[in-house]
Amino acid sequence: MGWFNYYGLIIMAIIMIPNIISALTSKTAYENRVSAKQFEITEQIGRYGCFAFMIFNIPYTYFGFWFNHALAVYLVVNSILLAIYCLGWILKKNNRKIFMLWLSVTPSVIFLFSGIVLSSVPLIVFAVLFGIGHIAVSYKNGV
Repeated sequence: MGWFNYYGLIIMAIIMIPNIISALTSKTAYENRVSAKQFEITEQIGRYGCFAFMIFNIPYTYFGFWFNHALAVYLVVNSILLAIYCLGWILKKNNRKIFMLWLSVTPSVIFLFSGIVLSSVPLIVFAVLFGIGHIAVSYKNGV
């Protein structure tokens, strides 16, 4: 795959599209109702790390696909997870708490799964940070 992951860029774009639409159409979409600074900081560090390492593979921290047909598995599983994520955006008005968790767990799983399949140490680390922070913030705001 080399240093640039085109598939990761496409995955990131798909994740960002509903977020951008939501931000443009709702002024309160990203309003924090509960202050949880430690989780917010962890979430942001994880978020930007995941953005970077989904797209860029840094030599000696990225070891590539480690099993036969890993690219196919990577693409199929991430496509299914992206479909689930987009479905969450479509259905999110029904039960805020459940869908806040749905919309936080799914990208966390995408990042962690991608890091494991790509054998990208930084992506795995940032995915864990993002998951902890994003799920906690989403849970607290969904209450």
